[in-house]
Amino acid sequence: MEQSRGSSSRLRFLLAVLLFELVSAAAAITRDDFPEGFVFGAGSSAYQVEGAWAEERKKPSIWDTYTHQGYAFDHATADVAADQYHKYKEDVRLMHEMGLDAYRFSISWSRLIPDGRGAVNPKGLEYYNNLIDELLKHGIQPHTTIYHFDLPQALQDEYNGLLNPRVIEDFTAFADVCFRSFGDRVKQWTTVNEPNIEPLGGYDMGYLPPRRCSSPFGFPGITCAEGNSTMEPYVVAHHLLFAHASMVSLYRRKYQAVQGGRIGITLLAWWYEPATTKPEDVAAAERMNDFTLGWFLHPLVYGDYPPVMKRNAGSKLPALTAEESARVRGSFDFVGVNQYGAIYVADDPSQLKRELRDYSADEATKYVTQPFESSRHQEFKQRGLGLRNDDAPWALRKLLEHLQTKYANPPVVIYENGAGHEPDPSGGLLYDDEFRSRFLQVYIEAALQSIRNGSNVRSYFVWSFMDVFEYIFAYQFQFGLIGVDYGAEGRTRYARSSARWYAGFLHGGELRMVAPDGSRASS
Repeated sequence: MEQSRGSSSRLRFLLAVLLFELVSAAAAITRDDFPEGFVFGAGSSAYQVEGAWAEERKKPSIWDTYTHQGYAFDHATADVAADQYHKYKEDVRLMHEMGLDAYRFSISWSRLIPDGRGAVNPKGLEYYNNLIDELLKHGIQPHTTIYHFDLPQALQDEYNGLLNPRVIEDFTAFADVCFRSFGDRVKQWTTVNEPNIEPLGGYDMGYLPPRRCSSPFGFPGITCAEGNSTMEPYVVAHHLLFAHASMVSLYRRKYQAVQGGRIGITLLAWWYEPATTKPEDVAAAERMNDFTLGWFLHPLVYGDYPPVMKRNAGSKLPALTAEESARVRGSFDFVGVNQYGAIYVADDPSQLKRELRDYSADEATKYVTQPFESSRHQEFKQRGLGLRNDDAPWALRKLLEHLQTKYANPPVVIYENGAGHEPDPSGGLLYDDEFRSRFLQVYIEAALQSIRNGSNVRSYFVWSFMDVFEYIFAYQFQFGLIGVDYGAEGRTRYARSSARWYAGFLHGGELRMVAPDGSRASS
């Protein structure tokens, strides 16, 4: 009996030691644990940070029109935003001090080619050349997105923009200017950002430009002047898919061998999780992942839309010919993902019984939780920050495993991941954002775990480098490592504690912060 108790005690001791070592190993992660050449960065996009909306020959985008008509949250605009157009040198200096390997930004189409096609604006060309050169001078890689939602208003007016297949030719001509002008220095290109969300916000729900929808669909409280929610989201996505494929084809045919870059696409990548273990809810979550990720990844990898989309959407979903299938299949060197957590869903087969259905009804699911509510429990009540998103690093792991097993383990760049907060109603600036540091720590650790499990993750970018005009929430939900005082005429920048933490990690420090008592912060 004594011997048995002694053996049991020793076993418990060994398990305790093992557990301590595992926890310590996780806590002691540094960037050196990532594969050689792994890139850490942060990002933004043109409309969200540049400002200078009508300066030096730039013409309006559909987002300028939308905000000027008062449709954005709080009737805000990005006319000035963070004013990066005038302050890019200061921002690059801050990036360098932070230790970023790379900065993700986008090209404003209507700044570079004001009318959407035709003459190139020399001032726009000069700005992006200067930005790229400044980044490289400080040892920072430019990761450049060609299209990030800001279609030139001229093309919207001329032929209804993304609804018309003519846009594919104009996308390709725009990309040609970008490759020719910047490709000697830009080695990482994204064709389109989140083409799996723009068709829904702009053409089904109608809460984003160009505000198209049809009754009885559309976001609550929104009445669209025109649109067809049942058909247009599928048509727009189809055109974006082929615009992407055309840009990739051009790059591979004309530039890639000489310039030596890589080109891909970036998708919004919420992970959809079943609300229960019931088979129908499990199937609903799989269906949602097909409807969102598979909408683009399935044709890019396999040459056709997901079978469940073809079955549920029917003739509304454009069919691909054999020639079109060959054109889109394999048209990427990497897949970018923007990942913020999980959404719980349940089966709702009643949706399919409707005679008239939009994209959301074709999904045949209902949301149990909403975006930026990764947990089924509201845990963030301090300071009334109802929108602050809970972390769900398991969602990133499941997403990467899904890409690994279902889509042949493509090279992956995590282009957006971050935690937002609502501004202090009193107007005070937020310096202490430890919640954001913790959020990023557990996601970076999840990325490393996935890499060790065989996932082909190449880079990780924080959204966002600095506070930006958020497309949904304007200035009322901020993600920046660097804060921006929007009450100051000069848009003063200030480093938050998360910026100092990220800088420490990028300069070789441990992933988890060390407390004054010597213990490491836990997730």
